[in-house]
Parts: sequence; C-alpha cells; structure tokens
Amino acid sequence: MTRKRVAVLISGRGSNMAAIARACASGSLPAQVAVVIADRTDAPGLALARDLGLATAIVPFGGAIGRQAAEHSLAQVLDAHRVDLIVLAGFMRILSPWFVGEWQGRIVNIHPSLLPKYRGLDTHARAIEAGDLVSGCSVHVVTEELDAGEVLGQVEVPIEPGDTPATLEQRVLAAEHRLYPQVLGEFVNR
Repeated sequence: MTRKRVAVLISGRGSNMAAIARACASGSLPAQVAVVIADRTDAPGLALARDLGLATAIVPFGGAIGRQAAEHSLAQVLDAHRVDLIVLAGFMRILSPWFVGEWQGRIVNIHPSLLPKYRGLDTHARAIEAGDLVSGCSVHVVTEELDAGEVLGQVEVPIEPGDTPATLEQRVLAAEHRLYPQVLGEFVNR
C-alpha cells in the first residue's frame, strides 16, 4: 500500500511535527512527511525538521502578503510536494473557508483541550480558572468553524493542585506527542 504524503504545518518549535516524523520513520505511522511548512522564517521547528532530514518550506502569512495570497502560495507548495493530507501541528493561523473547502476532510489539527471545551486560545488558563479537574488534548478534522470538526481522539490529563498554565501545558504537550501519531495512523487508513 502506498503511504500517504503528509505536509506538517508549524509556527513554532515543532515538537509535534518531530513526534509525527519519528513515528513515520519507525513505521508505526504508515505515512511519509513530504514537507514541513512554517508560516514564520524564525520558527525553531524548521531547523528541527532539517535535522530530521525533512524537506522544508516557508510561506509567510503576515505583513503585506495577506491571507489569500499566502494560502495560494501554500497550495502551490502542497501541490509541488504531492501532498495527500495536511497536519496542523502548532500552526497558529486560521485557514480561510476557501482553503478548508479545497482540502475538505484532509486537514487535521491537535488542540490543547478536551473539545468541545475551550476552543481557541488560552486553553490551560481557562481550564484552571474554571476549576476543572482534568484537561487534555484533542485531534480533530479541520472545518470552517474554529476547533469544531469531528473529534478523532482525545487524552485526558489531570489538573493537579498548584498547576499553572505553564505546568499544565507541559503535561498536555507530552500527551499530544503520544496521541497525534496514534490518531493519524488510524486516520490515514480510513
């Protein structure tokens, strides 16, 4: 069977991208990272991707270029790398309805909460402030509505007494590194 070609989109350190790439390399995730694309030239994950032997590209979204032009550039990079599936891994941009429509059912994201709770940003602080006993992470299909697509998998992470958003984030991130490759493995075989 041909392995799906995956583009991993990042904005920051790329730790989830690395977990996915390592799972692909080990064969536990039956896919191939075709390209890692960052929206920022200074994204630390670009160097990590290169260290892992992965192709990289930069498609800036900020400044004068505008989202529509950026998304058209992104589409060209995806086509050039013959991508089957887009994996958002800390990609801090909201994709337009046009782009999501073009890739409908083929974009997945990981979100640091137990969706449908706490869509959007500041999830750890919001869970702590609400007095929740657990937080966690969710892998979901990307739709036009923010963090509202079909949930493909979740992991709960206990909120401990004295947790801060930073301490909770570290434990949730460790859970993300386990959950994302596992769920993607199931998703690519759908």
